[in-house]
Amino acid sequence: MSARKVRIHREGYRIIGAVIILLAAVNAVAWIFWPSLKVLHILVLAASVPLLAFILFFFRTQPRHLEPDPLLVYAPADGKIVVIEETYEKEYFRDNRLQISIFMSPFNMHSNMYPISGTVMWTHYLPGRKFHARSPKSSEMNERSSVVIRSDNGNEILVRQVAGAVARRIVTYSKKGDRIHQGDELGFIKFGSRVDIFLPTDAEVDVQMFQRVKANITILAKVI
Repeated sequence: MSARKVRIHREGYRIIGAVIILLAAVNAVAWIFWPSLKVLHILVLAASVPLLAFILFFFRTQPRHLEPDPLLVYAPADGKIVVIEETYEKEYFRDNRLQISIFMSPFNMHSNMYPISGTVMWTHYLPGRKFHARSPKSSEMNERSSVVIRSDNGNEILVRQVAGAVARRIVTYSKKGDRIHQGDELGFIKFGSRVDIFLPTDAEVDVQMFQRVKANITILAKVI
C-alpha cells in the first residue's frame, strides 16, 4: 500500500474560489470604510485565515493505491465505525443484510471509494432531512445516494452515501452499467456525513465498533 501527495479535490474548486473572493471582499471593506480601526483589520484577517485553512483542509484528497482482491471489502470512506448490525434493507434488496456504517466528521477526508470491483447494477438518489449523521434515522430519512455493485463472483453490495446535519451536496459518479474497480473514486460528500455499506449476512467482519478506518486501507469484511 502506498500513498501519494495530498491535493485539493476537484469538488472543492468552486467553493474555495467563492470563499477566497468573499473573504477578500470582507477584508477590503474593513480597510476601505474603517481605515483607522487597526484592531478590526486584525480581527477580520485573524478570522479569515483559519476559515480558509479549514475549507482547504476539508477538500483535501490523497489517492491511495491498493491491490484488488475479490474476497475483500475495503472501507469506502475515512471515519469511525458507528454501526455493525444485521438489518432489513428495504430500498433494493428487501431482505436482511449486514450493515456497516462509517461516520465522517468534518475533519475526515470526504472522498468516497469503491469497496469492491464489479458492475454498477443500480443507482438511486433521494432528497431528505438533515438528522445528525450518527443518528440511526439518517440512513433512511436524510438526503442519500445508493449504489449497488455486483462483483464478478455474483455477490451484490450496496453503498449508501448519507448527508449529515451540515452536508449540502452528495456527489456520486456511478452510473448503471459502469464497470468499476476496487479503490477508484465513487463520489464525494460535502461536510459532515456517513457512508453505509450493506453486505451479505454471512460476510466475515474484520472491524469493531468505534474503530477508525481509512478508505482503500482498512479491510471491513471478507465476502466468499
